[in-house]
Amino acid sequence: MDQGNDLLINRLESCKRTSARGVEYWMARDLLPLLGYSRWENFANVIEKAKMACESAGVPPSDQFLDITKGIAAGKGAEIQRVDFYLSRYACYLIAMNGDPGKSEIGQAQTYFAVQTRRQEVQDQNPERRIELRQRVKEANRNLNSAAKGVGVQNYGLFHDAGYRGLYGMGLTDLKAYKRIPPIDDLLDRAGRVELAANEFRITQAEDKLRRENVKGESAAINTHREVGQAVRTTIQKLGGKLPEELPPEPSIKQVSAKIRTKAIAAVPEQSLAAPSADEPSTVEED
Repeated sequence: MDQGNDLLINRLESCKRTSARGVEYWMARDLLPLLGYSRWENFANVIEKAKMACESAGVPPSDQFLDITKGIAAGKGAEIQRVDFYLSRYACYLIAMNGDPGKSEIGQAQTYFAVQTRRQEVQDQNPERRIELRQRVKEANRNLNSAAKGVGVQNYGLFHDAGYRGLYGMGLTDLKAYKRIPPIDDLLDRAGRVELAANEFRITQAEDKLRRENVKGESAAINTHREVGQAVRTTIQKLGGKLPEELPPEPSIKQVSAKIRTKAIAAVPEQSLAAPSADEPSTVEED
């Protein structure tokens, strides 16, 4: 990493704040010059794009971007109101990913916040989080299918395969063979949290790009999905991370969910599992 990168990372670290509850956050006005912007209006547009990407990912923007208005002293005792944002680590990452790629500071910030986000993922790792992330990916795929339908996609298999080719460097069939995943298994049901996170980002950014750029036609949509996948792959390479095709498959998410349900049932006191009496309606439903 060169001296310029080190300097920016040190500045990003120095402007990081910590709440009374130990949660790290950044202020948008602090990031403005560090990411190469001089006008708030231009940076505010990037924040709006990041909020849209956040919503597309199924994450409420209000949980990641908190806008505030501060009174700033002006001349002759006057006061002007200035908008600012409290930003989570994830919000900063989305801002960096939606910033002007022509600014060198944006590329450096993408790396910095992606590394910070990845560190937090490792610290938070547990089966429930993987299940939650898998559900988010399913919801993101439904939203992507809706966007794809709106631009004229009819061959959804080809459309989704393009995204896999961009991210993994190969199509779904070859990918399953490479990872030794049975053809009957769903690839993403066998993905760990790092791989799921990469796919969630691919999916949400593809949906956002289709809508934002008003893409028209199946061919253009397929190319867009592949390009987004390639961009995510390039980011992983820049970070020095393991490429997704090299990540080992994990036990099926269905098996993991079943184990958690079994443990939950075992933890319920025996009397709670007693059969209902004849005049009590049963509340047990089949899956």
